[in-house]
Amino acid sequence: MSRPVAVSIVLAIWAAIYLPALGSLEIKGEEGRRILPAVTMLQTGNFVVPYVGSDPYFTKPPLVNWLVAGSFKLFGIRNEWTARLPSAVSVLLVALAFVTVARRALGPNGSLVAALAWLTNFGLLEKGRLIEIEAIYVSLTGLAFICWLAAYQQKRSRWITWTVPWIFLGVACLAKGPAHLIFLYAVVVAVLHQRKQLRELVRPPHAVGILLMLAIFAAWAVPCLMMMRSASVAHVWSRQFSGRLSGESFHFTSWLMNMPRGLAYLLPWLLLFPLAGRVEFVDEEERRMVRGLGRGIVVSFVAVCLLPGTLPRYTMPLLVPACWLLSMILCAERLDLPRRLHLGWPATVPAQIRLPLLIAVIVSVAMCVYSFAIVPQLRHREKIRTIAEKINSAVPAGATLYAVDPDYQPFLFYVRAPVVYASTVEELRNGARYVLVQPQNAPAVENARHGRALMRIKDYREHETILYRLD
Repeated sequence: MSRPVAVSIVLAIWAAIYLPALGSLEIKGEEGRRILPAVTMLQTGNFVVPYVGSDPYFTKPPLVNWLVAGSFKLFGIRNEWTARLPSAVSVLLVALAFVTVARRALGPNGSLVAALAWLTNFGLLEKGRLIEIEAIYVSLTGLAFICWLAAYQQKRSRWITWTVPWIFLGVACLAKGPAHLIFLYAVVVAVLHQRKQLRELVRPPHAVGILLMLAIFAAWAVPCLMMMRSASVAHVWSRQFSGRLSGESFHFTSWLMNMPRGLAYLLPWLLLFPLAGRVEFVDEEERRMVRGLGRGIVVSFVAVCLLPGTLPRYTMPLLVPACWLLSMILCAERLDLPRRLHLGWPATVPAQIRLPLLIAVIVSVAMCVYSFAIVPQLRHREKIRTIAEKINSAVPAGATLYAVDPDYQPFLFYVRAPVVYASTVEELRNGARYVLVQPQNAPAVENARHGRALMRIKDYREHETILYRLD
């Protein structure tokens, strides 16, 4: 399989899965927390401190917000499609890295198999069409995995092997913090242990790689800490990490489902891993690589799933090494496939990619059916855009809407009027006419600013917001 053909297949599968109806459904879940700070960044020019409403948002670093803001600026339009495109593109970059960077390490067929498994696993089918952290964060970690595994297997220079991947790890820290390092080091240590090369971890190139990673994160974190000294930013970050270990939101039933749900992210490809029992690897180094990958994946997966505060999606950084391992199994020199899996493909299609390509085509067709047949029906169930339409009908064109301590209100993304945030009623400008407030601020608006309630809004979370007109 030539490189241009492999790239063409990857582009076709990606486009069929991730582009149709990408912007058709309204934002949902945590998408608003990635989009609203981006809108505020473009309005204020402050790209260091992300804001949700009138409050700084430090729970997650701002990389995803930056990417959304960049997409809005690049295309000159603010909608769901431009907001979600960074997730879809990040997924594509990893697939392209498989068929280019990993081509020599995995072979032409193996690199394509890994790319197809990456594009069509259930985890990315769920996250890759949304602007949430996982798709971008997992993709950056995946690029680090691909660069390290490819360079290590090809015995490239230590300076390339131990620095380039850590650049991607540093950028991934700006998406969600350092949790992905658990998975990368579990795999790296397991592979090095199999080859009796653990000393690589204490050599200067690795130390330089770590410094590069820290410098990338510090380039944002230090200015942020300096700008927001009174906001206890470091405490919020440490609380995020400690909460995963202490299980602040522990639910026993959900915890029991961590492993099954985590494994489900790798479907339908998970069903092919039992074929490992039919493989005989001729090369000793290849056998050690497979054992190292397998042990690193299993140990880190089980360890993270057992943490009391964890969620299944936290294990998604393991998708790339799992796809790498699967490609080594399916493209092994001695793989005894059952007869029923020898499909009637043309002789020009390599035997190793026939089954993976069939799975990818089936998934692509299913996603096209979902996009063109099911998504239009789902639009009738919208709960957020309808709230914004009511506000748009009440606020005249050209007016500015002020939101006083609004908390997280995703419907503000769809409001037509420019939105200005204020922490208190006292901060409202003298010319303010249309104001959104939460019920606890209603008395101040009515008494101090002589406000008249135009409508009361209750969203799908049962959160109430009141729209006032000030005299």
